[in-house]
Amino acid sequence: MLLSKRKLRIETERMTLRTPTHSDFRTWAALRASSIEHLTPWEPSWSNDHLTRKAFTNRVYWAQKSVTNGTALPLFMFQRSDDFLLGAITLDNVRRGPAQAGTLGYWIGQSHARQGYMKEAIKAVVHYAFTREDLSRIEAACLPENNASRKLLESCGFKYEGVAQSYLQIDGRWRTHVLYAALRMDRRGKTDVG
Repeated sequence: MLLSKRKLRIETERMTLRTPTHSDFRTWAALRASSIEHLTPWEPSWSNDHLTRKAFTNRVYWAQKSVTNGTALPLFMFQRSDDFLLGAITLDNVRRGPAQAGTLGYWIGQSHARQGYMKEAIKAVVHYAFTREDLSRIEAACLPENNASRKLLESCGFKYEGVAQSYLQIDGRWRTHVLYAALRMDRRGKTDVG
């Protein structure tokens, strides 16, 4: 795992996780556009300019600033064999001090779903957050009916913690989410996330 002030890079068995760069725009926009039906039921509504270069440029600047300030770890997931973009994972809302916590979010292109890539990415990011960022708690939330995401989180050692009413606007509506968390010193049962 390599870290510089503005560039974060985590290597896994099959992927390189790194911060986005301006040169990623076309592949990112193409993957998001081709996966729109797969992603929109689970995500906040896309703005009218979501897939534009300007919006992506703002995303890159936000990512650089967030890594520099230590408030988020926004990472694109690239297949190592061909440097193909698979999706993204972000540890956001990093809180220091007594909390030492962050919130995990992720998406994967439709053609790459259910191939184990996100499980590999989540385990790597959680391990990095616990060992390199000294976080104690990683939180994640998903819609109750998103069984794939729930099973994924559970397989990565996250434990169900409860329900948050009207937690996020998803596809234009306030939606209730189920909450999960992974703890560095988890005493709630066996976990293999570091």
